[in-house]
Amino acid sequence: MALRNLLRAAASLRGCALGALPPAGKQPAAPGLQQAAGMATLNQMHRKGRPPPPPVKLGPTFGRPQLKGVVIKTLIRKPKKPNSANRKCARVRLSNGKEVVCFIPGEGHNLQEHHVVLVQGGRTQDLPGVKLTIVRGKYDCAHVQKKK
Repeated sequence: MALRNLLRAAASLRGCALGALPPAGKQPAAPGLQQAAGMATLNQMHRKGRPPPPPVKLGPTFGRPQLKGVVIKTLIRKPKKPNSANRKCARVRLSNGKEVVCFIPGEGHNLQEHHVVLVQGGRTQDLPGVKLTIVRGKYDCAHVQKKK
């Protein structure tokens, strides 16, 4: 009860209403212990040391420049709102076991199921969720044909 009386006195000095205090069953945390989740105090830094840095975010190729993969099936995707076209994509199982959707650049392609392709990072802006691009002219993916 002594803590409750002390809190009432502090509330009256700050100009708070007595009804703003929590009910008698719930004791509030001591003032000064509630800290914003942002910055640590000097005492906390001294006791615990520096916090560990956040983990490095790996890109869509999981920290590698390119990945090898096998085409599972070829898809046609529709782009987001202002654009209208049929974007050629392929579902690829990467060498690390993940399955992703990759964009096939250029006009025309020869990709079929079980073709081996090289995949690099490169988001296609108007296709949601497509963050990888197939490299043309490597493994089973042919170069873009020159127009006649």
